Amino acid sequence: MNAKPLTGRTVFLITASAFAVIIGVNLTLAFSAVATFPGLETRNSYVASQSFEARRDAQDALGWDVTAAVEEGRLVVSFLSAEGPVAPEIVQATLGRATHVDADRSPDLTWTGTAYTAPVELQPGNWNLRLVALADDGTRFERRFPIQVRPGL
Repeated sequence: MNAKPLTGRTVFLITASAFAVIIGVNLTLAFSAVATFPGLETRNSYVASQSFEARRDAQDALGWDVTAAVEEGRLVVSFLSAEGPVAPEIVQATLGRATHVDADRSPDLTWTGTAYTAPVELQPGNWNLRLVALADDGTRFERRFPIQVRPGL
């Protein structure tokens, strides 16, 4: 058997190569994560936090139970109060993935008398509906609804 001796130089090259692969993979994943991140929710979180509780309390005072789901290829958003279904003005509705903005879309929500609906074709996985609605008294209602789409739905 004609084996070469294991020298310090060979061990160094093996170790350096292993670390180079690890660092290269980590850098690739880090750059990929930053490049696909959709960005910030707000430009200045400190300023937004100053009025957060007042806005939340005003929205909670509406007494609405709001749900969003995808049922048989339709996005269904329902607003219920103690008196029954509510039809606030939809200011903005954005349906998209949680991790990137490439799949973002604005569904055309139509009032059916009990809920807002829109036809949607979504791939399985996690989706978010970012919704802004305006109550009759002028209260701005803002929520993000996580939606899980399972294969075959």
